[in-house]
Amino acid sequence: MQPVLIIALLLVCASIFVNGWTDAPNAIATVVSTRVLSPRAAVIMATCFNLVGIMCFGSAVASTIANLVDVGTGTSPLVAICAAQLSIVIWSVSAWKFGIPTSESHALIAGLMGAGIAYNGLSAFKLVEFEKVLWGIGISTVVGFAASYLVTKLVGLLFRRAKRAKANRFFSLGQVASAAMMATSHGAQDGQKFMGVFVLVLLLAKNEPVPQSVNIPFWIMLLCSLVMAIGTSIGGYRIIKTMGIDMVKLEKYQGFSAEVVASLCMLITTVKSGIPLSTTNTKGTAMMGAGAARRFSDVNWGIAQEMVMAWVLTFPACMLLGFLMTKLFIVLF
Repeated sequence: MQPVLIIALLLVCASIFVNGWTDAPNAIATVVSTRVLSPRAAVIMATCFNLVGIMCFGSAVASTIANLVDVGTGTSPLVAICAAQLSIVIWSVSAWKFGIPTSESHALIAGLMGAGIAYNGLSAFKLVEFEKVLWGIGISTVVGFAASYLVTKLVGLLFRRAKRAKANRFFSLGQVASAAMMATSHGAQDGQKFMGVFVLVLLLAKNEPVPQSVNIPFWIMLLCSLVMAIGTSIGGYRIIKTMGIDMVKLEKYQGFSAEVVASLCMLITTVKSGIPLSTTNTKGTAMMGAGAARRFSDVNWGIAQEMVMAWVLTFPACMLLGFLMTKLFIVLF
């Protein structure tokens, strides 16, 4: 096996691990902040349902990611992929250190784009696939906020006459189910993205073209799910605190509404269109919408602004990192 192939696969696994460690906590931030589950119980649940999401929802998103950029075939493009994965790890860990929830999905996409352009020029850029990325940004940001706002208003209206204690018991059970669905959708979306890169690396090493619809072998699904599960099991309480405690404090019915909206957005786009959505963006905007549905002042818009700024910076920063790291790796290797 080529040394560069081994390094590339290890860096892909490192990216998957970091995703499970820093991004998966977004999926369970709400159920922790409403005190339905302890952080430990929520992390264990997310670990299990991330695995379900990876194993059970096809490969449409993986195909989108694998076809996002054209870097040619052979050993040299593998160097570009190595640089892209390393840039993702650097960016994500740096953000985690400050407790800032960033989008590993956008970091992955931007890193790949920067690496592809560095190696193969602007011809590496595939507009058709990138259009799906733009759709994903719109869905996760606009639809996530608006749908969560409306659903939360509707749920509040339907249960306005219910006794508080009884409603809280009902929505506590509902939140366990919705948080499990959210963790499943995270595995389905983010697991597929990194499986797409894993397959891309193997195809490049064999000098084979990337098919429009990639086939994910079972062993890759299993490996990626286990690596992500290990990362998730370590947990990321800093991210949970920022998302679920500092940014917005939600009642149980609001947490339930946000999780249902975010997970449905992600699962529908995963199965129907292969549009890559960011778990961080989708869940974050859904939580903002749910909080604003009760009172706009319930959302700490200062924290929300910092998070949005981090999301905005992720794309140019990781594209630049991927570009520069690729240029450096080409010189070194």
